[in-house]
Amino acid sequence: MTVKTRFAPSPTGFLHVGGARTALYSWLYARHQQGEFVLRIEDTDLERSTQEAIDAILEGMNWLGLTWDEGPYYQTKRFDRYNQLIDQLLEEGKAYKCYCSKERLEGLREQQMAAGEKPRYDGTCRHGGHEHAADAPCVIRFKNPTEGSVVFDDHVRGRIEITNDQLDDLIIRRTDGAPTYNFCVVVDDWDMEITHVVRGEDHINNTPRQINIYQALGAPVPEFAHVSMILGDDGAKLSKRHGAVSVMQYRDDGYLPQALLNYLVRLGWSHGDQEIFTLDEMISLFSLNAISKSASAFNTDKLLWLNQHYMKTLPAGEVAGHLEWHMQDQGIDCSQGPALSEVIALYAERCHTLKELAAQSRYLFEDFSEFEAGAAKKHLRPVAAEPLELARVRLAELADWQPAAIHEVINAVAAELELGMGKVGMPLRVAVTGVGQSPAIDGVMALLGKDKVLARIDMALALVAERAKG
Repeated sequence: MTVKTRFAPSPTGFLHVGGARTALYSWLYARHQQGEFVLRIEDTDLERSTQEAIDAILEGMNWLGLTWDEGPYYQTKRFDRYNQLIDQLLEEGKAYKCYCSKERLEGLREQQMAAGEKPRYDGTCRHGGHEHAADAPCVIRFKNPTEGSVVFDDHVRGRIEITNDQLDDLIIRRTDGAPTYNFCVVVDDWDMEITHVVRGEDHINNTPRQINIYQALGAPVPEFAHVSMILGDDGAKLSKRHGAVSVMQYRDDGYLPQALLNYLVRLGWSHGDQEIFTLDEMISLFSLNAISKSASAFNTDKLLWLNQHYMKTLPAGEVAGHLEWHMQDQGIDCSQGPALSEVIALYAERCHTLKELAAQSRYLFEDFSEFEAGAAKKHLRPVAAEPLELARVRLAELADWQPAAIHEVINAVAAELELGMGKVGMPLRVAVTGVGQSPAIDGVMALLGKDKVLARIDMALALVAERAKG
C-alpha cells in the first residue's frame, strides 16, 4: 500500500501558521514513507472562498518548499461526482430528503438549548410520510446509524469512541444543490486514495460523522492524526493579534523558510532534545505517533534564534536569493555594491532577520549625504581630524584591499598617534558607514571598496573642518 496524505485548506483566508504546520506534518509523513502528498483546495464555501486566498495558499506552500505530487484539486470542480454519490445513497435508503423550514429548525434549536440539550436535528423527515411537490425545496440528509459506536485509533490521541446517538443526520446537500463539506471530504479522500489524514483537533467532532459516511459508501476508512492547537506567546489561542496573519508575513518580516519549517516541526513533535533539524533529518525521523497531545506555545524569540542560526549556517549563496527579495522590497539596488553572499557572511552574526540585514547594509549599496546625528556629534569632532587624515593617507597607499591589511593600517595609525583603537576606529566607522554601529570596520571597508571609502572619509573630514571653524 502506498501511503498517501493530503493538505486540504479552505480558501477563505491566508495560509496561517497552524495550517502550515498541518501541511508540514502531512508532507513529512508522506516523504518518510516514500508515499505521495496531495494538495486539495476545499472551496465549497462559495460565499467566502476567494481567488486571492487560493493564490496565497499556493504561494505559501511554494515558499516553504512543500511540493505536492498531485493537485491542486478543487472541490467546486467535482460537484457532479458528489451529487452522483448522494443520489446513490438516496436510492439505497441511506439518505433522505428533508423539507423542514429554516424557521422550524431554528425553533427546535432554541427549545433544545433552553432545555440544556445538545442542539440536533430531531429526524422529523427521516421516515417520510410527508407529501411534497416534486420541486419543493429540500436538503438531503445522511441517515446516520442510531445504534452502536464509532471507534477509531487516533495516532495522536489514542482510542476515540463516539456513540451514534450523539450524532444527528447531517445535511450532505443544500437546497441550492451544493454538496456540503463533510460529504465532499469523504468522497475526495476515497477517490484520491488518501491513507492518512493529518488535521487539527477542531476536526475531531467531524471524524465519526465522516467515518459513518465512508462505511455507507463502502469506502476504506483512512487513519487519523488530530494535532493540538498552537497558542500565542501569551497562552491564548494563536490569532491575528499575535501577528500570525499569514505564512508569507514571515517572509516579509525577514525569516527564512528553513527556519520557519524547523520551528513549526518542533511545535508538537520532538526527537529527544534535538532542536535543529535539516529537512532530510525531519523526513527520516518524523513519526505521527511522536506528535504530542499537548497544545504548543509559539515563542517568537526562539524563532528569531533559529532564523539567525540558518542565516549563519546555510550556504551564503542560498541565503542570498532570499536576501535579494528584501533588498528589492526596500528599494536597494543590489547591482551597485558587493556580492550578497559576502554581505551575509559579514552581517549575519549581528542580525536576526533578513529584513534587518538589508536595512543595516544599505550603506554598502547607496551613498549618503548626511551622517547619523548622534554618531557624528560623538565621533566626528575636531579631535578626529588627525586620525582620519592619517588613516586616509595610509589607506590610499594600500595595494592589498583586504580586511587583514586594512586592519593593520588602522592599528598602525593608532600606534603612530599613540591613540586607543576606539579613537581611530570609531571616527572611521561613522565616516564610512554614516552610522555608529556596524560589523568589523575592516570587513565593511573591504566590501565598500577603496574609492568609496576614501570619498566618504573626505566627506567626514569636511564636516570635521566645518565644526572646527564653528
